[in-house]
Amino acid sequence: MEQSSVRMRGVKSSMGALSVEGIPNYGGNPIGPRDYLYDMENMDSVSVYKGGVPSDIGAGVGSRGGAITLHPKWAQKAFGFEVAQSLGSEDYTKSYFRLDSGTLNESGTRFSGALSYASADKWRGEGELGPRINGNVSLVQPLGDKATLKVWYNHNDQEQHLYRPLSYAQISNGNLSHNYKNDYNTALTGVPAQDIYYYKNNKGSYKNDDLFAVINYEIDDTFELIFKPYYALEDSVISQGVTSGGGRIQERVRDIERYGMISEVDAKLEHLKMALGYHYESSSMDISTKNYTTAGAYAGMGVVATTGDTYIHSPYANISGDEGDFHWQAGLKYFRFEDSDSLGYRSGGAPAYDLIRTPDLDREAKSHTIWLPTLGVSYDMDASWQAYANYGKNFIRPYSYMPLVNYYQNNRAKFQAIGMNAQDLFDGYGIEESHNFDVGVRFKGEIVEIAPTLFYGKHKNLLTTITNPLDSTLSYQQNVGKATSYGIETEINLFMSDTTTLFINPTYTDFTYDEDIIGMKTKGKQLVDTPKWMARSGVIYKIGNFELIPMVRFLGERYGNATNTEKVDEAWLADFKAIYTQKNFYEKSTLKLSLELNNIFDKEYISVINASDYETGTTTYSQGAPRSVMLSVGLKF
Repeated sequence: MEQSSVRMRGVKSSMGALSVEGIPNYGGNPIGPRDYLYDMENMDSVSVYKGGVPSDIGAGVGSRGGAITLHPKWAQKAFGFEVAQSLGSEDYTKSYFRLDSGTLNESGTRFSGALSYASADKWRGEGELGPRINGNVSLVQPLGDKATLKVWYNHNDQEQHLYRPLSYAQISNGNLSHNYKNDYNTALTGVPAQDIYYYKNNKGSYKNDDLFAVINYEIDDTFELIFKPYYALEDSVISQGVTSGGGRIQERVRDIERYGMISEVDAKLEHLKMALGYHYESSSMDISTKNYTTAGAYAGMGVVATTGDTYIHSPYANISGDEGDFHWQAGLKYFRFEDSDSLGYRSGGAPAYDLIRTPDLDREAKSHTIWLPTLGVSYDMDASWQAYANYGKNFIRPYSYMPLVNYYQNNRAKFQAIGMNAQDLFDGYGIEESHNFDVGVRFKGEIVEIAPTLFYGKHKNLLTTITNPLDSTLSYQQNVGKATSYGIETEINLFMSDTTTLFINPTYTDFTYDEDIIGMKTKGKQLVDTPKWMARSGVIYKIGNFELIPMVRFLGERYGNATNTEKVDEAWLADFKAIYTQKNFYEKSTLKLSLELNNIFDKEYISVINASDYETGTTTYSQGAPRSVMLSVGLKF
């Protein structure tokens, strides 16, 4: 669901790149990955890049928050099918089915198809999360001895009633416990200022289709051509109550279409690998808002603008090699984002609500460019020890357009009084960028495995809320922030016996502003929603066909604003997972049972801090889920 968020070295996931087989997946309003589109049962593995990101991964909107690449579970060579059923707290249910045809003919044709259905009640308030229907199809077709065609299609259709976030006053001074289960109202009152909080007025409908192909052609033993054409479509509508106009319902409409191609030539030499590629994408993001009364009557457009297609042009090169125990890689990517112009309109009065051309809402076309180098080296000191160092420059293109336009419209008279229009605000938008350095070692022995990583980052042009020096009542976002991050990540595994493994994974992140921001004392302050300390620890105990995993999670204190006056307390959470696996259960099938207990002690805590929330324009805080239980059973033939 879109009301979730994770962070990678202090940078939130919406700032990162998500790709499937290197092909980017993202959307707008909010910008960033659509990680809820996929069933992980249809994925074979996951690659995570926390610092520099390899140049051959399509960045989409950017990679300042690192990158995650999903590797599909392509149609298998052998026939098989699997079924799984999960049940849990709040009437949670998920049914999953997958069929692999196996190789069908002499040419090697094979396909797979998967389907799932999931739904659940919200854990607080009225409403449901779902239903969610997901379908996935893959095809693998060898084309002679030198080429292979793979086709992958994913469809996701889901509904959800939204959770109502809290204000800082509702979570501070001991108020969290009292407000922990607060949510949207369960009934209409006839008063618009109250009915914007009716749960049926706060909901989302999300439809996504993703189609791509991977074509590999081996020219000879040295050279290979790779083509990845893709197409993505999003049709989403999110309704939320807003306080403006005495209380109304604002409907955000996302009509997004993207298509593109990643083309690459690879060369494999004796001690050297080289890749040269080009990423092209054209996208149309028609995103607007419509206003309705709380009784459901149309009340005109909110944010509306004519926008054209935007384009990505991104050539890249990568080279890697090894000389004995020494390994290295270097890459360079050029990223060019061509943003379209936009003509502004606003709605006239009732009853027609005709659109009125509004030039002060116009936005000019603009191109944003950046060079993105990467460099990495590693050395195998012996069979147990390896040392490594990496550098990578990451970025994210301009984002958060809708909140800026909406803020300008709501304060149009004030801006005009000081001689500013919407373009003046967008002149302060640009590319966020970061320079990331990693140094670490890996040791794997018979008793212990340890991998500490020291990281350091310089970040600039961060989108940060400022106060207008000509009118202190106006506060809005601009790309003016500078910050420095450093810390350590450590993965430790202690092999206590053949059946017992202890794991400890602490993380320390110091991520602070380098200087004061216009209108605020921010120098030396920790970035919003960035805990200095996080940790995960537990025990993996194996006995027979059972695997028992008790664990704890620690989320350190955080802040909800740049001046660090809105403090959120730390939280310890305890979880438990039990897995039973039996091979050759029936006709060579595999049976798998799992039980998950999350937040065992029912800890009340804040899970997500949303700065510049779309609904309120201020920082809001979302409660973490209480104790939950999930039981799953799966059978694979």
